[in-house]
Amino acid sequence: MIVYFGNTLNKHQSNVADVLYELTNGDYVYVETVPPRVDNTHGGKLKVERPYVLAAYQDKLLAKEAHRLAREADVVLFGAESFCFEMERMSLKHPGLAFEVSERWLKRGWLNIFSPRLLRNIWCYHTRGWKNKPLYKLCSSAYGAGDQYRLHTFKHRCFKWGYFTEVDENEVEAPLGVSTSKRATIMWCARFLKLKHPELVIALARKLKDSGYDVRIDMYGDGEEKDRIALMRDGLHVEDIVSLKGSVSNGEVLRAMREHDIFLFTSDRREGWGAVLNEAMSNGCAIVASDAIGSVPFLITNNENGLIFRSNDIASLYEKTVYLLEDSYKRQQMAHQAYKTMRELWSPQKAAENLLKLVNDLNNERQSSILEGPCSKAVPFKG
Repeated sequence: MIVYFGNTLNKHQSNVADVLYELTNGDYVYVETVPPRVDNTHGGKLKVERPYVLAAYQDKLLAKEAHRLAREADVVLFGAESFCFEMERMSLKHPGLAFEVSERWLKRGWLNIFSPRLLRNIWCYHTRGWKNKPLYKLCSSAYGAGDQYRLHTFKHRCFKWGYFTEVDENEVEAPLGVSTSKRATIMWCARFLKLKHPELVIALARKLKDSGYDVRIDMYGDGEEKDRIALMRDGLHVEDIVSLKGSVSNGEVLRAMREHDIFLFTSDRREGWGAVLNEAMSNGCAIVASDAIGSVPFLITNNENGLIFRSNDIASLYEKTVYLLEDSYKRQQMAHQAYKTMRELWSPQKAAENLLKLVNDLNNERQSSILEGPCSKAVPFKG
């Protein structure tokens, strides 16, 4: 049996969980450790209940069953807000195979070392014998392994992981990302927060307009920075090419991705993963993304299925965007390769299959047989 302990199941986790439930013939449980937040914005609320979900927070009997699973399940994955269950399994003299699943630990650099949660995890790893147990790391960030190496934890025990959004398997040869308009269309979609750097999009719009490029830029989302960005847009006189679309449904976002040529992803290192990149690649956008985002080095091979710019560097962002604007064939080619990457390498189906392969490899004391994609070896990246 495979058991995942985490906070409320959301759409970014449910796709791979659905496949694991199917591949194990129902021998899979997702333990929700805390009640859903009222403002459950991370990953979105699920519309359909899953038969494999065990809500440990609801009553004592369910909590007791969750603790039993933590001790006795064949394989356990520990995600967010699951530390007490991990402690229980790791306190066993001979625990079964287990994985920690997390984004990078040092999003803010060494400032994070003062986090009580981080200190607790490091203390347990080094002083309670966890490093000698069958405990491994699934890194939901390309920079996760590097952080672990800096902290002398999980050396040679890090594997690639992430968030896995739905990929349409039925459009293998579809001409994705091809606009019918001569005017190039650019999309940005995120919450308007400082870490997302929406101001880079406005600065880019001004440079593109000054250079004579005929573009339309649509920015989707809301947030505390939106009013400031609106003032900046009007102050730089780019309101004729930049539209602030506000918040729309996820379905509308996905449709918009299919109608735009280029997708900009401008966040800094505080963006742990960034599942919007999965969605944009799966829906046929040519990508221009910041090198500091956790998902980018895993999902994008620069100049093959997208372009990577230096984080918070407007000149670099402008250079990459112009490259795609001036070469429509390359733009369409990259969009198609991005789609293929998601369908063939980073889909929920592939992630679930690879996890089962990794479990089999580790249980038989072998190195991971997976050479690329989820559950392949994660090497340290600096960032």
